[in-house]
Amino acid sequence: MTLAFAKFDPQPAQTLVPAGVSVRRAPGEEIFAQGETVDTVYQLLSGAVRTYRLLGDGRRHVCDFHVPGDVLGLEAGGEHACSAEGMTDVILLAIPVATLRRLSAHDPLLGQRLLSIASSGLQRSQNHAAMLARLGAVERVAAFLIDFAQRFDADDEFDLPMTRQDIADYLGLTIHTVSRTLSQLQDQGLIDARASRRVRLRRQDELLGLCA
Repeated sequence: MTLAFAKFDPQPAQTLVPAGVSVRRAPGEEIFAQGETVDTVYQLLSGAVRTYRLLGDGRRHVCDFHVPGDVLGLEAGGEHACSAEGMTDVILLAIPVATLRRLSAHDPLLGQRLLSIASSGLQRSQNHAAMLARLGAVERVAAFLIDFAQRFDADDEFDLPMTRQDIADYLGLTIHTVSRTLSQLQDQGLIDARASRRVRLRRQDELLGLCA
């Protein structure tokens, strides 16, 4: 079963501010690195991005998968807490932090939106931590598939832009466990992942029930 797909084309997002420079990154190309000084904030306009953190023992923890419209690099501190790279060809709006501060100082609505973005990111991180703490492998994979479909505004059938290793590093599982769990969900008739480029959610209500 192959879950690394080249084709991925969600709808482009509206820009956060009328400023910045459009930049492109190829699959696997770095956008920013963990520990670098935060001098630019990026809004993802098209494609898909993964953010990840390298742990002290050399392992990689995938923090999140990002969709068009998401803002990357909006940090509380002065350094990036994680690295970011494209999973597909991506287009981003690069906004200097100084410019964003200047614009938000004169636009209360922009300031409120940035606060909302930061709060939503924190809530998502907390939900992810809770999922890893209380759910088993089957529940984690089911929750991941439902979340992916919802965030990427996908129908019941969609392409996954990430690799099985990405999924494993996000869910705190091994590649073997992810593959075995996907096969188990398929055997139960909850998903269809026989095609090399597509995943279909056949019974979403039951998938939701697994991770409730």
